[in-house]
Amino acid sequence: MRSVKVILILLAILGVCAIAKRTSTRAPDQSKPFLLEQDKLNKPTQKRIVISASTVLDGRGRVLHDVRIVIEGSKIVAVETKADPKGAPADYDLRGLTVLPGWIDAHVHIAWSFGKDGKNGSGGWTAEEAAYQTASNAWVTLMAGFTTVQSVGSPADVPLRDAIAQGKLPGPRILTAVEPLMGRGEQTGTPEEIRAFVRKQKMAGADLIKIFAAGGPSRPAMTLSQEQLNAACDEAKKQGLRTLVHAYKDAVRAATLAGCTQIEHGVLATDDDLKLMAAKGAFLDPQAGLVWENYLLNKEKFVGTLGYPNSLAGFASMEKLIPMYHEFIQRALKIPGLKIVFGTDALAGSHGRNAEEFIDRVRDCGMDPMAAMVSANSLGAEALGMSNQIGAIAPGLQADIIALEGDPLKDILAVRRVLFVMKGGVVYKNTPSSVRH
Repeated sequence: MRSVKVILILLAILGVCAIAKRTSTRAPDQSKPFLLEQDKLNKPTQKRIVISASTVLDGRGRVLHDVRIVIEGSKIVAVETKADPKGAPADYDLRGLTVLPGWIDAHVHIAWSFGKDGKNGSGGWTAEEAAYQTASNAWVTLMAGFTTVQSVGSPADVPLRDAIAQGKLPGPRILTAVEPLMGRGEQTGTPEEIRAFVRKQKMAGADLIKIFAAGGPSRPAMTLSQEQLNAACDEAKKQGLRTLVHAYKDAVRAATLAGCTQIEHGVLATDDDLKLMAAKGAFLDPQAGLVWENYLLNKEKFVGTLGYPNSLAGFASMEKLIPMYHEFIQRALKIPGLKIVFGTDALAGSHGRNAEEFIDRVRDCGMDPMAAMVSANSLGAEALGMSNQIGAIAPGLQADIIALEGDPLKDILAVRRVLFVMKGGVVYKNTPSSVRH
């Protein structure tokens, strides 16, 4: 109930902001979240919009040059290549930037924030303050170029998802797991009880089912049996839902054999396990460093809280995990046909810094920059079952478009320089050309 109250208060706050915007004669301030370019929050206009671009990464692995992207309402209606640069003027001239589809993050915790005392999970915020925290998480994620995220495991995600979808709140498109299935051995329940849990999540509005089938990298033992995993993933399929499985070591193979959709983390899986995933068409979502870097950067805020070390010295073991994850991704990249998608596990402290994961994957794991981009575009859309809606710059798809200063194929640090963000035909960020050099 508290999460719903938080969102209701947030919507009231946004209503005031929207009224203030419409009565203001000042130009929009790009540094402030709720002052959008459109008069109506998150509502695309029906007018025809044209974007001119000199370099476009189409999200499917191709580079296009001298392009005009035509948008009507929320969708792309045409992608004109070899466009005459002296043709009709564009509404948005993004020449000199690298244009690509809005990114997809397959694993975030969008509602997680530090408490009022600065500690992880401590709360202490009033409903109004908590609403602003949640709004801020959504806003900075969108401003970083992420137009779709998959938030795995909080009932608070549901009203947030719906508020954004209804145009009442600016933020990325959200898919949520509502409550995760926590593996606790036999205490988790019988296969029939697990099926009932999956159906309950479906009724609660879940877009997918999140399953914890193992502990962590230091305690990777399975927490669900093969029979329990089979029941969870089979029932999810019957309900039309995908399954994301938190898995390490043996749980990776077990989840793959159960027909689950996507493996989260995956460290300690063997090459044979990864080959089985490729053969079965399962997606892998590993993390190259952002989540661990965030823990270390904010260790004073995590220390002593639920699930984290009781002393700062305990965080030294986390630092040692980063090379283990790098080695795992390096092995995974060598498996033919393995579908590696982009997910950050963004939580308190890392919202809005999601793109750092690209840098970790390319710089530290040797991932091809184009493959990194595709993993957060068309491949990410495929994993979400949304290839017919997002993930590429192509006619008929949502107009989710971002632009970077620099070329991420030559300098992966360019992912930090997002100057333009459009989601569903609405422009949320358009850095003045005078700032672009």
